[in-house]
Amino acid sequence: MKIKAIKHVFFDLDHTLWDFDKNSALTFDKIFKRHQVEINLETFLEVYEPVNLRYWKRFRNDEIDKIELRYGRLRDTFNEIGFVVDDTLIHNLAMDYIEFLSSFSHLFEGTLELLQYLQPKYQLHIITNGFEEPQLKKMNASAITSYFKTITNAEIAGVKKPNPIIFDYALNIAKAQSKESIMIGDNYEADILGALNVGYDAIFFNYRNDLTEPHIKQVRHLSQLKKYL
Repeated sequence: MKIKAIKHVFFDLDHTLWDFDKNSALTFDKIFKRHQVEINLETFLEVYEPVNLRYWKRFRNDEIDKIELRYGRLRDTFNEIGFVVDDTLIHNLAMDYIEFLSSFSHLFEGTLELLQYLQPKYQLHIITNGFEEPQLKKMNASAITSYFKTITNAEIAGVKKPNPIIFDYALNIAKAQSKESIMIGDNYEADILGALNVGYDAIFFNYRNDLTEPHIKQVRHLSQLKKYL
């Protein structure tokens, strides 16, 4: 059923439009070869991906800074696997990961078709907890920047989702009201609950098929958003 009175559609970026896991895997493959790290990529990623999610949750909660995020997630992954690597190499890998990650441009299936469908009907915006420079590089590399009127990131807002301040900041620069706005994202706590708590509507991009409350609007594929918008 179509949602009425919506004028502004806010998207998360990583894991929602930009295929973080695929691009991240390509980045690790590149930097491991660059630094001659002989490790099974599939084994590494199987451990790294949940470790990374835990570190991002700690980062959202202001328990760690971005340097600890970038270093710690690699250190913990290597430790869990039992792969011996020195601190210098971890720091070099962490720097190269950030440098090369934004050069890959894979989007979730249906992203461009969805944006082309939505752009004539709504003003589109981004709210991301990612860092300003790499997020802009990702959007430029994947050719989606032009679809969005505004881009709000945690660095310019000074706080991270689900803090209400970042959602209010995004409304302010978009010249929008919460009652005419909707948030779409993959993180239930940061994107969905964060947006609902300040008066946005919200749709959970639940591509992982996580369990959630039945009253929350959700889609498994981006194309399914067309039934709401």
